[in-house]
Amino acid sequence: MRFEFDNAFVRELPGDAESGSRLRQVEAACWSGVEPAPVAMPRVVAWSAEMVAALGLTDDDVRSERFAQVFGGNALLEGMRPWASNYGGHQFGVWAGQLGDGRAISLGEVLDARGQRWELQLKGAGPTPYSRGADGRAVLRSSIREFLCSEAMHHLGIPTTRALCLLETGETVVRDMFYDGHPRAEAGAIVCRVAPSFIRFGNFELPYARNEVALLRQLADFTIRRDFPQLRGQGEALYADWFGEVCERTARMVAQWMRVGFVHGVMNTDNMSILGLTIDYGPYGWIDDYDPDWTPNTTDASRRRYRFGQQPNVAWWNLTRLASALSPLFADTEPLQAGLDRYVAAWEAADRANVAAKLGLEQARDEDLALRDGLHAWMREAGADMTLAWRALVDFEPAAPSPQLLADACYDPQRRQATEPALHGWLERYAARLREDPLPADQRRRRMRLANPKYVLRNYLAQEAIDLAEQGDYAMVHELLDVMRRPYDEQPGRERFAHKRPDWAKQRAGCSMLSCSS
Repeated sequence: MRFEFDNAFVRELPGDAESGSRLRQVEAACWSGVEPAPVAMPRVVAWSAEMVAALGLTDDDVRSERFAQVFGGNALLEGMRPWASNYGGHQFGVWAGQLGDGRAISLGEVLDARGQRWELQLKGAGPTPYSRGADGRAVLRSSIREFLCSEAMHHLGIPTTRALCLLETGETVVRDMFYDGHPRAEAGAIVCRVAPSFIRFGNFELPYARNEVALLRQLADFTIRRDFPQLRGQGEALYADWFGEVCERTARMVAQWMRVGFVHGVMNTDNMSILGLTIDYGPYGWIDDYDPDWTPNTTDASRRRYRFGQQPNVAWWNLTRLASALSPLFADTEPLQAGLDRYVAAWEAADRANVAAKLGLEQARDEDLALRDGLHAWMREAGADMTLAWRALVDFEPAAPSPQLLADACYDPQRRQATEPALHGWLERYAARLREDPLPADQRRRRMRLANPKYVLRNYLAQEAIDLAEQGDYAMVHELLDVMRRPYDEQPGRERFAHKRPDWAKQRAGCSMLSCSS
């Protein structure tokens, strides 16, 4: 097990003069040196075959005791230089000051055989200077959710951080899941997550808030040089092009969330990747019965700031915070406004492309956006499952537009029957639109299949896997990982992973209700 390390982040950016995990405000520095805290009995229980191969490893490597010791935080390989990143952020719209990696410790930056950079980061590896009084650990339930979801999102075609492996620690961690005075001991775990970079909007917000303009400029120059090498130019023009690229990537990412019904749950600026990757899988969820106001995050239950339908607007707001943080690099705000305008244009283009793909059209016209919205309105009234309803439309026959096609997608037969006339009218309009579209039927269906997944990581499925894993059985974790590798395929024999949410999961903790506790 050998890696080629190129730890540019800690080599080229200023670090904390003090090392170790003592809690402190870290100023004029982008990172703090801190080593993972050893655990009792690290054991690898699952891994991503794709990431193992990308890093030049083998299954034998992953099964070795050395691998468990390194990725459990008990040992370091030659070339590793562990650190925790220093950043701030707006949490639920309010500036929170210094936040930083409170339970994540990066081991190093690896260059794979193709020259691709991968930062290896252990989540749950122990306290850092940014732990704010917490223990820096993570529990098994949240670690399983992050491990499975990051890989599921990748196979859905959505920009995301990845996961290399999931380990038990052999220790327990005390957590109060809903912060309601009922703490309990839970099994501890560590996820090794992987990305070209974990730099967030909040990395730039913190030096701006502290008026550390030289550090802000140094970090921006480094990020562009390392992570955006395709950009050319210099000075303000380069910064403007970079900010616009960040805006476009963010727009395309969120549009993909909306395409598949994914709700991030906690879109704080410290959870927004500068690369436009989905990052920090906490209280996420997939829409079951369609409701644009739904959020899985109980912490956000009253305000619903991060509800499904609000995500494009929240992303734009977060980019305005990034724009403010970058403003010292510009003489005036016009280039930053231009970047925000690029977000709007990129979002509208991506949304229109989603409509065309999901409806099986060669191109989406203005009225097709209204057609999509009409289907969503019916889903909401009928209590239809978003994933199943869209997938059912793949088999739509314009010559025979029957509402029965979507019957199995509905949770409540009475609501379905009451809204059947509205659905019939919508299907007639859709059939008429398809008769105008030049795509042949087979191409239309193929296009729809690749835009409307059959399998998504529903919360109740993840919770079933967690329940079994907490009893020592990881078979469902492994099977879910395999199912989610091919979310657009039929996968005969695995239909149970494409069912509606069962009644028992509607109000079950971990299914419809999640918190930031991990």
